[in-house]
Amino acid sequence: MSQVIEPRLPDAARSGDPVALARLLVATPSVNPGLEESGAGEQQVAEITAQLLDGWGLDTELRSLGPRRANVVATIAGSGPTLLLNGHLDTVGVERMSVDPFGTEVRDGRLYGRGSCDMKGGLAALLAATARLAASGARPNLIVALTADEEHASIGMADFVRTGPRADCAVVCEPTRLHVMPAHKGFVWIHARFRGRAAHGSRPDLGVDAIRHAALYVAALDDYARWLGDMPAHPLLGNPSLHAGTIRGGTAESVYPDRCDLVLERRTMPGETADDVVRELEVLLAELRAREPAVDAALEATLARPGTEVPAEAELVRGLLAAGARHGVAPVVEGMSAWVDAALLNEAGIPAVCYGPGSIDQAHTADEWIDIDQITTCADVLETFARALVQRPI
Repeated sequence: MSQVIEPRLPDAARSGDPVALARLLVATPSVNPGLEESGAGEQQVAEITAQLLDGWGLDTELRSLGPRRANVVATIAGSGPTLLLNGHLDTVGVERMSVDPFGTEVRDGRLYGRGSCDMKGGLAALLAATARLAASGARPNLIVALTADEEHASIGMADFVRTGPRADCAVVCEPTRLHVMPAHKGFVWIHARFRGRAAHGSRPDLGVDAIRHAALYVAALDDYARWLGDMPAHPLLGNPSLHAGTIRGGTAESVYPDRCDLVLERRTMPGETADDVVRELEVLLAELRAREPAVDAALEATLARPGTEVPAEAELVRGLLAAGARHGVAPVVEGMSAWVDAALLNEAGIPAVCYGPGSIDQAHTADEWIDIDQITTCADVLETFARALVQRPI
């Protein structure tokens, strides 16, 4: 699906104008096909950004990850440490949006459209900073990694950490309202399978109600949630949490259900593992079995992503705060509640923090938008931070 793009927009984008870049990116559909089968994928937007980076003098690779899927990795030599600027190319779907998803309307200082906030505004900021760094002046060794599939399974970042060049530090330009976010939670998905015995609804002597057993387990999670809330809070992230995501069971009103499948999501703190979470939830299941011997259930962690953090006193954090201060940005350090690809960089030994324009509150919304002034300011801050690395390495 291609959009008619304002004729002057590509030239402005090629010049490195951050708002023009954001509009060009939003006008290029890149809905993740893992979330929406008809999604365009990242190929077209990857080709556009690769052309821009190549035109600015970077050594640029377009790396295919399958049909309609691609990463872009670009490098340019400089002095001192190696800085990685990262953002993801994909967006969530567009169903039920109240604005034109790819119309790039600018109204009252806001750019509207799918991905404007999450995270094509951030991509535009890092691209604008890259254009300036490549053109002239002091710069560190620079890597730009634009990755696929962050909104689904992170195949793009997984490929980058496996095959890409190494960096000394990274800035992931997720929407943070220009606050520095060096820590974020992880998550674990737990599939709880309850098994009963099917029987006619008039034969309680024969039937075992799997839905009832699952409901008893869900009720027992209240005490567990209170226990999580009483744990010592992380200074930036607060406490871990748990909620029930989906529950499915039963075949008919007059039949005892022989199965009920429950999926739980546990948000984790840096350092917690999926095994830790499963052990905690197994204790609750054992307590339920002690009260209800007929309970037949098993727990399995089906997907886990780690919480990670960079120390708030790290030079990477301090350097971003100092660069922001030079452009009138208040020095705020916060935790990010959502999981992001920065975790995979941190696990690979590349210290990564999140910093970008826009608020996560606007991400994925029906009228998704971003403050265009924040895009421009973010580009300025990233440029200042990168140039300072040459004099004050991480």
